[in-house]
Amino acid sequence: MPRTLAQSFSHSAASYGSLSRGNKAVAYKAPGKVELIDIDYPTFELKDGPGVNPANVGRAVNHGVILKTVATNICGSDQHMVRGRTTAPPNLVLGHEITGEVVEVGRDVEFIKVGDLCSVPFNIACGRCRNCKERKTGICLNVNPDRPGSAYGYVDMGGWVGGQANYVLVPYADWNLLKFPDKDRAMEKILDLAMLSDIFPTGFHGAVSAGVGVGSTVYVAGAGPVGLAAATSAHLLGAAVVIVGDLNEDRLARARSFGCETVDLTKGGPAEQIEQILGVPEVDCGVDAVGFEARGHGHGKDAEPAPATVLNSLMDITAAGGALGIPGLYVTGDPGGIDAAAKKGALSLSLGTGWAKSLSFTTGQCPVMKYNRQLMMAILNDKVHIAKNVNAKAITLEEAPQGYAEFDAGAATKYVLNPNGYLS
Repeated sequence: MPRTLAQSFSHSAASYGSLSRGNKAVAYKAPGKVELIDIDYPTFELKDGPGVNPANVGRAVNHGVILKTVATNICGSDQHMVRGRTTAPPNLVLGHEITGEVVEVGRDVEFIKVGDLCSVPFNIACGRCRNCKERKTGICLNVNPDRPGSAYGYVDMGGWVGGQANYVLVPYADWNLLKFPDKDRAMEKILDLAMLSDIFPTGFHGAVSAGVGVGSTVYVAGAGPVGLAAATSAHLLGAAVVIVGDLNEDRLARARSFGCETVDLTKGGPAEQIEQILGVPEVDCGVDAVGFEARGHGHGKDAEPAPATVLNSLMDITAAGGALGIPGLYVTGDPGGIDAAAKKGALSLSLGTGWAKSLSFTTGQCPVMKYNRQLMMAILNDKVHIAKNVNAKAITLEEAPQGYAEFDAGAATKYVLNPNGYLS
């Protein structure tokens, strides 16, 4: 059980300066390999390092805070890097799903205080640019010199150091941080609240952008944590039937545990099995929670990756006039792509099918701040139990390599790293 705040937050604000400055972190080393390494304690200035954009080196972060990490999750997006399917450099510190306690505040921080317990949206946003002001925080224009959008511990996202560590720097803190209103109450639900940094809002965004509403029939491709979060969200939005498809029976069993119908893709395509459930081979709404590392189904399930398989399948089974939410990750650089086109993110989409059926598509990073406060309130008031649905399990920072390996092997578990013992 989580400790009480009296136990967890034992240091007064005045004593934070005496905290040990040791900082360990989980880093990508090579395809299939992560290690726990020593890194510098954060400061309010971006330093050079693996993956840091040269234009960001020396950038002052007086608007930031330093968090002592309470929970930091392993994400399927991290796995893409760890499998060697991106251009991530060795020693890149991983982790973009962060919940933590504020231990230092920058000179320009006004509203966030030392001791606050907060959720960190995975997408870093300045709160000042045109996109941020339009609630498009996934494509902030000011935090990544290369392109719109940024995230902690992720390749080509500006080089902001990841949060699978004891301590992490969070910029633009007054804007980015979601402060929990009552720390003791929050600690009682901390595994649920740890999902607010990414997968719960991302799954919710997938469901919302697919048009899920009261009475909808929904197909979610993928029963990993984001797919299960999308299925949970579809229930929360009032869907009549939520169907989850996957190749992994353990993950399908997890989906059934909270009221989903399931499609076992080892037995063939989704259309026939959906028809057995609904009486028709189509759904109102489709969610792609798989992304570019998709594989076939039925006899093709063990074949080479087919990165457009899920998208083409969803276009086939979504009713005319429907929509697809696509929270699954697609990349512009994939060294493991099956051909030259796939290596640069060019997929063989059956766009004609989508056009003929007047389907709508929503892609890209979830703008976490668009949803996280509402989802926090749903958690705090017992309207949803997302940690149970995704089978959240706390492990130590030292156990991270094992957690990555088990997750990659298909474990029906959402691994939550516990760097500082708050979850014991």
